[in-house]
Amino acid sequence: MNTMLVYVTVKDAEEARRIAKTVVDERLAACANLLGGVESIYRWQDKICEDRETAMILKTTADLQDALSMRIQELHSYDCPCVVCLPINGGNPDFLQWIEENTGIA
Repeated sequence: MNTMLVYVTVKDAEEARRIAKTVVDERLAACANLLGGVESIYRWQDKICEDRETAMILKTTADLQDALSMRIQELHSYDCPCVVCLPINGGNPDFLQWIEENTGIA
């Protein structure tokens, strides 16, 4: 199987919900988990920043990871959003098959 996890941070739960619903509806991702209450500390424009964000974990296929990443960037409010794709190297075969069945062209 050729499945991926895509980790994304966004400004709040509303933005996460909007992006997640769009990419699942467009079959770029099979599902999304929204993880609220993330505290982020990062450097931006040469300053240390601290913010509350919402993180998302999306499940997709390797074939769709570039299209999903580009779509998230189009929908995202940040200038340089965190979108990181990680391969799934194992797990429940039935779940991994479900990801493949629920992405791509219906």
